[in-house]
Amino acid sequence: MESTVNFPTEAKTPEKLPVIETSNLGKSYRIGFWMNQKIESLKNCNLTVYQGETFGLLGQNGAGKTTLLKTLLGIVRPTSGAGILLGKPIGNRPVKEKIGYLPENPYFYDYLTGWEFLEFVAGLFQIPTSIQKQRIPELLDLVGLSKSTAIRKQLRQYSKGMLQRVGMAQALINDPELVFLDEPMSGLDPMGRYQIREIIVSLKEQGKTIFFNSHVLSDVEKICDRIAILAEGELICIGTLDEILGTNETYYVKGKSGNLEILKQWIPDLEFENNFWQGHLQGDPQEFLVSLGLMKATLITMNIERFSLEEYFMQQLRERGVFSSY
Repeated sequence: MESTVNFPTEAKTPEKLPVIETSNLGKSYRIGFWMNQKIESLKNCNLTVYQGETFGLLGQNGAGKTTLLKTLLGIVRPTSGAGILLGKPIGNRPVKEKIGYLPENPYFYDYLTGWEFLEFVAGLFQIPTSIQKQRIPELLDLVGLSKSTAIRKQLRQYSKGMLQRVGMAQALINDPELVFLDEPMSGLDPMGRYQIREIIVSLKEQGKTIFFNSHVLSDVEKICDRIAILAEGELICIGTLDEILGTNETYYVKGKSGNLEILKQWIPDLEFENNFWQGHLQGDPQEFLVSLGLMKATLITMNIERFSLEEYFMQQLRERGVFSSY
């Protein structure tokens, strides 16, 4: 008899169907000669990812990102808690047919060509040959690999970036509903990173759900609907960028001359040097602009600023005494 697990999730609506749900998911390892030392790689993880969402998981090296991903995939068994993928318990075999996965360090059969490798993966999913002949060229075009290279060149002759592209193609060979990507931008040049971002965006447009780990915060900021930060095995925040970073924007102003005493009322962190002043505006921008004439001050620039994801990420790690590897 199966036990019932209550998953703490957000309110469900017809537009937001949960694809991934976890309840107090944890993973620990025993180490040492007597196996008497316990390391908790994942602690009481509760998260929900919804259909059609692009979800980014951030964390420094060793935070537990890959452990969480492998636990969701059923590659690693959880020590505690439970999880559901596409409505079934994690590890369910039929569900795996609907999942695509790109590992951080994928293993390839070196003496196969890219085309042969994709045929091999397609065979594992029992995809008919007629469909393979149509899908493989489409995927090669999608990831930016030429058909001629894929047919004649063995994988042992591929660069790191080319292997990453083949890895992305194999993750999509079965036209999955849910795609897991572990550091998908790893080893790619700027053009390659741009192409992977475009692929993720196109997958979202097709209604697919994407869950990926990444160290590249700028990429996460551009393409993710929601993000989570993992530190020392614990999820310390989950939400949209607006929810995490806030929607309030600050203005950084710079100018010259004027009454410094009045300026300080508007700019608490006012810096003044060589008749030029600068700092962060506090108050209504329109009223500030009106008051400039009364202060006999000249505005040179006014730029909108918001706390960046990188700044927020580093602040969270510092507050918890975690030294980042960035």
